[in-house]
Amino acid sequence: MKSEDRIIPSRESCVYTSCYCEENVWKLCEFVRQERTVPLEQLFVIFISNKNRMVPLWKQKSGHGDRPVIWDYHVILLQVGLQSDSLVYDLDSELSFPCSLKLYAAQAFRSDRNIRPEYHRKLRVVPADSFLLNFASDRSHMKTSDGSWRMPPPPYPPIHTTESHMNLDDFISMDPAVGWGTVFSLDHFLQSYAGNSSSSSSSSSSSSLTS
Repeated sequence: MKSEDRIIPSRESCVYTSCYCEENVWKLCEFVRQERTVPLEQLFVIFISNKNRMVPLWKQKSGHGDRPVIWDYHVILLQVGLQSDSLVYDLDSELSFPCSLKLYAAQAFRSDRNIRPEYHRKLRVVPADSFLLNFASDRSHMKTSDGSWRMPPPPYPPIHTTESHMNLDDFISMDPAVGWGTVFSLDHFLQSYAGNSSSSSSSSSSSSLTS
């Protein structure tokens, strides 16, 4: 992708803190809002989780070979309204940045068909403007019982709104009655945004998910 076509900086120039994917994506949305590189209406923040908070994703930088990473949740940015395929921005992925949604579906999501139900993915799709307006995190989820950090926090102050200092769980929850946006199954999400279902994607090759 040519630099003049980018809606956000190159991967290397993005604001990034390991294990703070929700804030990394918030910063991407903030950049687009400030720089007006594309209409904010094209962008959706995607929270990936389930009631067990165990969701496999492949092609993650913290993975090993073709084994998936099991996240409690993960957050990516989706750009729609394009003449071509929708684009995924995932700063934790080994795939291109951005990556076409169809390629991301095949390589990173793969399929729920051949994995145990407790690993099936749900996706909360939140318009970027709503995410910027409503998201708040005091980062308390990243602290241990003695108050130390599980992973070093970002260098900028915590994100908060006038109404809340911490509502991350409302975004991670896959209860449709909670929080903002719309909750999809993986198949429904791909049918809605990629024109296909995960059943056509590569099957899982990790026995720990299928046994």
